[in-house]
Amino acid sequence: MMKAWRYDEYGGVDVMKLATDEPIPEINDDQVLVKVVAAALNPVDFKRRLGYFKDTDSPFPIILGHDLAGIVVKVGSKVKSFKEGDEVYGDLQEHALASPTRFGSLAEYAPVEERLLALKPKNLDFVQAAALPLAIETAYEGLERAGFSEGKSILVMNGAGGVGSFVIQLAKHVFGASKVAATSSTGKLELLKSLGADIAIDYTKQNIEDLPDKYDVVYDAIGQSEKAVKAVNENGVAVSITGPIPPPGFLFVLTSSGSWLRKLNPYIESGKVKVLLDPKSPYPFDQVKEAFSYLESHRATGKLVVYPIP
Repeated sequence: MMKAWRYDEYGGVDVMKLATDEPIPEINDDQVLVKVVAAALNPVDFKRRLGYFKDTDSPFPIILGHDLAGIVVKVGSKVKSFKEGDEVYGDLQEHALASPTRFGSLAEYAPVEERLLALKPKNLDFVQAAALPLAIETAYEGLERAGFSEGKSILVMNGAGGVGSFVIQLAKHVFGASKVAATSSTGKLELLKSLGADIAIDYTKQNIEDLPDKYDVVYDAIGQSEKAVKAVNENGVAVSITGPIPPPGFLFVLTSSGSWLRKLNPYIESGKVKVLLDPKSPYPFDQVKEAFSYLESHRATGKLVVYPIP
């Protein structure tokens, strides 16, 4: 048996229970069993718990969590990339909205498909590595789908958030943006600049739709699609990760893949791309409810991580 945070009905933080009687999962031929050392929280976790995806969700009980960093303790017969003892990280939900599994990362052990994992960057500890997968993969896939490339300009809405902080860094240091602008509240403007933003915009004082500059790509990581499309130039596009968006914008949902992480590992290990952790991280395993309450208040800067487990 293992400890795990699970729920048997949809609802607020109070439906979550810390179970001590969850069976350690069996693995398929294409999976590894990971001893979870650290796990990160994401908005998709509480949206799922609130029942946003109930039409496609797995049966109860559901164990919370997407992101993990940990150690491989068992390997399926068809697995070629990993062996017992490897330190790995990844987002274990390949299709978060279409077909999520009931096994999440907020547990002592998690079964994960080989294709969703990568070796943990050598320069990061488990807490830092757990903060990466879903957010950095979402940032990267959104930029790829938008056709972002060297010399283009970008505006990142909510640049101090989990995804937005990576969009700034990837646009600047991986894709070679000509200009990176980003929005946040007044107290986080210097943070945006430290991440690589050339222009830090205080959304409490400036209207996005009134900005003099227009951008090749606007990455909406906050859910203000009507404003986002008004900041796009005549040949540009807007990306939304939170909901529908009018033209010239598109909505996408991440397909988790270890290949994104393997591609980005050199930038992480060189220090060009850094992890942004909220000052409250890490939360101990018995304070997952408090961590979710803070995440759902929308006050977090960077990622919330749970460590150690248990």
